[in-house]
Amino acid sequence: MTDTPPDRLATDPRSPHHDAAVLERGIGIRFNGVERHNVEEYCVSEGWVRLPVGKSLDRRGQPMTMKVNGTVEPYFLDTAGQD
Repeated sequence: MTDTPPDRLATDPRSPHHDAAVLERGIGIRFNGVERHNVEEYCVSEGWVRLPVGKSLDRRGQPMTMKVNGTVEPYFLDTAGQD
C-alpha cells in the first residue's frame, strides 16, 4: 500500500469511490488548514469536500451533505506521528 491517500474517497459503501481498505487504515482530512472529522467525501484534484448539514437526513436515511470548495489535504492516521 502506498503512503499517499487516494485523490478521491467516499465513506458511503454505495459510492464507486469507496475503498474499505483505505478507510480501515484511517484517513485524516485537513480542509483549508483546519482538521475536519465529519467529511463524507473528498476530492483533492477538484478541491472540494462533502460535509453533513446538521442532523438532516434525505429520504433514504443518509445525511444531507453540502459541497464546499477549498484546499484539501488528506493523510493517513497511522503515519501521522512518524514524520
